[in-house]
Amino acid sequence: MRNFKVTLQYEGTRYQGWQKQESTDNTIQGKLEMLLTKMAGVKVEVQGSGRTDAGVHAMGQVANFHMETEKSPEEIMEYMNFYLPEDIAVISAEEVDCRFHSRLNAKGKTYRYRVLNTAVPHIFERRYVHVVEQKLDVEAMKRAAAYLEGTHDFKAFTSNKRSKKSTVRTIDQVKIERVSSGLFLNEDNRDEIRFTFSGNGFLYHMVRIMTGTLLEVGLHKRKPEEIPMILSSQSRECAGELVPAKGLTLMEVRYS
Repeated sequence: MRNFKVTLQYEGTRYQGWQKQESTDNTIQGKLEMLLTKMAGVKVEVQGSGRTDAGVHAMGQVANFHMETEKSPEEIMEYMNFYLPEDIAVISAEEVDCRFHSRLNAKGKTYRYRVLNTAVPHIFERRYVHVVEQKLDVEAMKRAAAYLEGTHDFKAFTSNKRSKKSTVRTIDQVKIERVSSGLFLNEDNRDEIRFTFSGNGFLYHMVRIMTGTLLEVGLHKRKPEEIPMILSSQSRECAGELVPAKGLTLMEVRYS
């Protein structure tokens, strides 16, 4: 049985997340499995590097699947892109060792959350950004983000209260930068704020809750120095709001 690794991009707007569900076939994993099963003539299971929520996008999601076929990786990629909907695409495909597992072998991930800090509507970006009209204090958010870096118990930053698995994760870097969204010809008008999180793994809703908490710091609703207290509390109620899914994109999955 051959093992294939694919890297995917998708716009998550109209999907119920990555993970297949019995109640709907409108998931990324479900679409992939249905297509590959049709191609192979037998059931094919697709393993993703992780589950993106409903509405979350991906620039570099990684998945793998085992399949008996004479097709080359290039032919599989061409077949998939021909039949996949226009908001899902395979951008690379390769044959890998039979023991490779996209989730179990992942060493790190990078997510980006985009915030438009302006009251001016951005029509063509509306599916990919969260709008905050009030002025945000980027320097205060950077000071708060520094407390999130390192190895911590992030139980306060997940919506999953019933999981018995460890909530300890390592965040290598939280980068916050104000950039131009490109809407205006004048690049000095830096109306977009990008939050980029890199770490060895992320809990359910973790990036969206961290971003919501940092935005509250940027709005001066809480102080940067409150972050250690939130971490030590291990209580979801102490952290900030869960920001909308549409601003979040999985940028990269790293392997050794």
